[in-house]
Amino acid sequence: MKTICLYFQVHQPFRLKRYRFFDIGSDHYYYDDYSNESILRKVAEKCYLPANKLISDLIRRYDGKFKVSFSFSGMVLDQFELYGTDVLESFKELAKSDSVEILAESHAHSLAVFKSIPEFKRQVKMHEDLLNKHFGLKPRVFRNTELIYSDEIGNEVAKMGYTGMLTEGAKHVLGWKSPNHLYCNALNAKLKILTRNFKLSDDIAFRFSNKSWNEWPLTADKYASWLENIPEDEEIVNLFMDYETFGEHQWEETGIFSFLENFSAEVLKKPELNFGTPSDIIKQHQVIAPIHVPNPISWADEEKDLTAWLGNELQEEAFNKLYSLEELVMKIDNADIRRDWNYLQASDHFYYMCTKFFSDGEVHAYFSPFDSPYDAFINYMNILSDFILRVKALSTTKIEESDGFSMLVSAKEKEIEKLKTQIERLKKSKETTAPKRPKPKTVPASSRTARKTHSDGQPKPLATARKKGKTKPKGSK
Repeated sequence: MKTICLYFQVHQPFRLKRYRFFDIGSDHYYYDDYSNESILRKVAEKCYLPANKLISDLIRRYDGKFKVSFSFSGMVLDQFELYGTDVLESFKELAKSDSVEILAESHAHSLAVFKSIPEFKRQVKMHEDLLNKHFGLKPRVFRNTELIYSDEIGNEVAKMGYTGMLTEGAKHVLGWKSPNHLYCNALNAKLKILTRNFKLSDDIAFRFSNKSWNEWPLTADKYASWLENIPEDEEIVNLFMDYETFGEHQWEETGIFSFLENFSAEVLKKPELNFGTPSDIIKQHQVIAPIHVPNPISWADEEKDLTAWLGNELQEEAFNKLYSLEELVMKIDNADIRRDWNYLQASDHFYYMCTKFFSDGEVHAYFSPFDSPYDAFINYMNILSDFILRVKALSTTKIEESDGFSMLVSAKEKEIEKLKTQIERLKKSKETTAPKRPKPKTVPASSRTARKTHSDGQPKPLATARKKGKTKPKGSK
């Protein structure tokens, strides 16, 4: 019998507002509240609420045989408390069912594991506390940011007491092996590894509404037949995707909700197919081999690596600058500083700075509220500059120029001097190149100063255009 594991990621970042150089030192609030609220409410109405209702109906209709699993970033749970208490209550009702499993994450949906294991563990503990607060449970299976995994990361997760972990079934890792098996961590066999079947997952998540796809339209019976025809010795099919697939990435008009409803019926009427949660699979299936992943993998882009977030100099500069503050931040007992520290670590901010081209670049642009990766970088670094001033001003550690105000004044004075030098150089250049004329008897004592004005454009709203069959990265909404 084959077990179908449906897992959905639920994540929304706290989007940053337009923040300019001269805001540094005077504006310490970094978030675009209007965009965050309007986007969350839009996605709630199009996806979260109708999809939750459908899944709840299917669980009751099939006496608990239809099963799903979710993970929530700490940021989306915080936004539910701010803008979507009805959505949070809807998920709480779902979580009461034995047919629904909630997985663990890092609270900030961050890449902290690559810079600081203590910070990574702190965020995991924060997330555990949040799940206990909202759902009254302690998760047993871990899902890292963007399915990022390596042998070392898995070993750290195992040390924290988790029994299983999800990751991508990347071809360059599995080679000839199938993702439709249960594996274990190469350094700690106690941690079981579920690998995503990216082809079958993406058939739903990205190709479902693509009319140029040779399998369009994708019907429930066709899809169920593909699952049925998987070799008998391959007992697990892991279908992992964004929850926003239903109603947001794939509009309701495409028939995506009807597909999910009919798909559940097609699977459950076949005796050789059933649904299971990650914990069910760990209990019911045997590990066939360890999976060796010396270098980190993810479910993003064609490469399935970290280049979506740490693939260019802009991203590396911002990433390193942020984590250089960890020691100082941890010594500060200030709620606003700790909140901003968490939210600024979200992987989405680095994702917006990606400079890839072709299909992957189109997907990055789709999710980004900025006009370009360079705009995203400048905006983030301006905010980070202000955050650094605040951290250093509050820190008890002896550092140079710990007075945030004096640092601000110094920075602005340097910028003014730089502009004055440029003006003088331009004046001299003009005097040198200008033709000599007779000096008039009377010289009017007047001058004009040109000023530049910067338009403050609104961020682009979250796109809702349908995808065109290309593999897109996960996790930035």
